[in-house]
Amino acid sequence: MNIHEFQAKQLLAKFDINVPNGIEVTDAEAAGAAYTELGSEVAVVKAQIHAGGRGKAGGVKVVRSAEEAVEAAKGMLGTAMVTHQTGPEGQVVRRLWIEEGSDIQSEFYVGCVIDRAKQKPVIMVSSEGGMDIEEVAEKTPEKILTATFDHRGLNGMDANRLAANIGMNVELVGDAVDILQRLTTAFVASDCSLAEINPLVTTNDYEVIALDAKLNFDDNALFRRPEIEALRDPNEEDPAELEASSHGLSYIALDGNIGCMVNGAGLAMATMDVIKLHGGEPANFLDVGGGASKETVAKAFQIVLSDDKVQGVLVNIFGGIMKCDVIAEGVIAAVKEVDLKVPLVVRLEGTNVEQGKRLLEESGLPIITASDLDEAAAKITAAIK
Repeated sequence: MNIHEFQAKQLLAKFDINVPNGIEVTDAEAAGAAYTELGSEVAVVKAQIHAGGRGKAGGVKVVRSAEEAVEAAKGMLGTAMVTHQTGPEGQVVRRLWIEEGSDIQSEFYVGCVIDRAKQKPVIMVSSEGGMDIEEVAEKTPEKILTATFDHRGLNGMDANRLAANIGMNVELVGDAVDILQRLTTAFVASDCSLAEINPLVTTNDYEVIALDAKLNFDDNALFRRPEIEALRDPNEEDPAELEASSHGLSYIALDGNIGCMVNGAGLAMATMDVIKLHGGEPANFLDVGGGASKETVAKAFQIVLSDDKVQGVLVNIFGGIMKCDVIAEGVIAAVKEVDLKVPLVVRLEGTNVEQGKRLLEESGLPIITASDLDEAAAKITAAIK
């Protein structure tokens, strides 16, 4: 789950990380009032969307009066902002963050992620603040310093090593050490999958400030973080993904024309590979998991078909905990309800597979069955041509 920049800063402030003062607004006139309330000669109007690259897309404007703040807000609100992370359709700007200006001296990068190879969280720091860390890693990897940490956060020795070796003013290293340790504490305490400050800046007033922040959270931990789940902005998420998650399902939209219903991420990837091998392109994947009911399977089928790019559907289920007859019942119920107008291929294997196949055959519905994945992929790609 993602949240907006201003929400990330508000959360980091609760861990005593220094962030600029700011005010959230949703209309242009309020932007002018926010500028006045902040009392800063220079302020920044920042578009709030779940995507990076806002500055290059015109989503960050420096203003020096309430009138300029209003004009900047009018130019952003309601527009579809296109960045390298939104795709060509862009993301509509509905919120702005009006923030006091900072007298920047130098910029740094700080970020925490999970290192899957080491099976630990890791903090990365770099002197190349304000840049995409992926670009830094590709062109100048020696400028990235790292350290792993555990549930207690970053230890003092590693924090001092990192802060002292990225070119920060020696007088501010102590403040930087505090921020590094507090960020790792926030990462663990909030069940983050990413916690990024880019840039972390030093100012000519000898402050260290988190000038921009991005926090992502592990969806699987939201049940114990209701205060974080409450920050979710449905306007920034795919409606089908939201609908799927509300039923305990996982959905991913892609660019092809074959809708796919599977159970398990590994089977999803294998299904995509075999569809591509036969010249097809998946339009989406919906994972029904291991404990779905007939009703949930029917809802899953409807979500797959809600994508207007779908010209055919492949259901590929390996029954373990998820029984094939339950899948068959759900598919039959969904086909009857949605008035299916595209080809449907179903491949079942595993627990209660014979019962499942019999239910499909006796349904009298236009369902194409297949005995294995290769046959299923061949049939669905042929059916939509």
